[in-house]
Amino acid sequence: LTVKTTGDVDVDSHHTVEDTSLAFGQALREALGDKAGIRRFGDAMVPLDEVLVQAAVDLSGRPYLVHRQPEIVELIGTFDTTLGKHIWESIVAEARIALHIRVLEGRNAHHVFEAQFKAVARALRDAVALDSRVAGIPSTKGSL
Repeated sequence: LTVKTTGDVDVDSHHTVEDTSLAFGQALREALGDKAGIRRFGDAMVPLDEVLVQAAVDLSGRPYLVHRQPEIVELIGTFDTTLGKHIWESIVAEARIALHIRVLEGRNAHHVFEAQFKAVARALRDAVALDSRVAGIPSTKGSL
C-alpha cells in the first residue's frame, strides 16, 4: 500500500492526519471483503528499546478503541503527538474493527509511536491470516 497525502499542513496537521487515517481504515475494510476464511482475531507484544506495546484486534465489524498511553512530549519534530489517539480512532471508525493498544512501558515519544504501529501491524497480520480450520465467515452470526 502506497499512500500519498497532501493537505493544509501549513495550518496544522490535524485534517491531513485525520483524512489519511480515515482513508487507510476504509482501504483496510474494503480489502478484507467478507472476511471469509480469516482468523479474525490477532494480537502482538512489541518491544522497542525501553518501550513495550501490546495490541489486540478483532475484525468484528464493530468499531471500538481502547488506547492507553503514558504522557509523552507534545512534538516529534513538527508532528503533534496529541493526534496519536485520533489516528487510531479514525482508522477504527472506517475499518470497523475493535482495537486495543496499551503502552506498557516507555518514555521516548518516537519509540512509543513506532512501537504502536508495529504492534498493530503484527496484530493485523495475525487477524487477516487465512485459517484452513475456518469455513466461511468467522462468526456465529454469519457476517462481520
